[in-house]
Amino acid sequence: MMGPDELYQGVQTLASLIRENLSDAPVAIVGIRSRGDEVAERLCHELASEEDREVDFGVLDISLYRDDYGHLTSNPKLEGSDLSFDVEGAHIILVDDVLFTGRTIRAALDALADYGRPGKVELAVLIDRGHRELPIQPDYVGIKLETERKDHVLVKLENTDGEDSVEIVKAS
Repeated sequence: MMGPDELYQGVQTLASLIRENLSDAPVAIVGIRSRGDEVAERLCHELASEEDREVDFGVLDISLYRDDYGHLTSNPKLEGSDLSFDVEGAHIILVDDVLFTGRTIRAALDALADYGRPGKVELAVLIDRGHRELPIQPDYVGIKLETERKDHVLVKLENTDGEDSVEIVKAS
């Protein structure tokens, strides 16, 4: 089990790694709903505050782009995307809470393409737990977790869930 301190440190690690690789060119931080958007917001705040850098922020809803339609109920809750900057030619850092099989990221890239063709897309994840099914790897990782394929990684974030924690539920 991880608590607020470990999650805070994970975001700090992401911000530090991104800072090392950023040029002076504008960048947009885009979080994947849900929870990736909260991680992205924290990351955006860290990047903007320490460098007095202007960072665009956006949120991407990938619900209708997923290939595991079983996660949707008969009336899925669509919250919509909010990309208030021009995606065309932009340097985008796509952010999610947990990277597992890579399918969520594939869906996010499909959704992002509907807004234009970015100049560059990088991937930042708070937690990388391995077990890819697609050839998708993160550029930036806050926390690396060793898990078994059938384990569940449950992330709770303050604004979404009322607390910051990560729990690994072992497969039975």
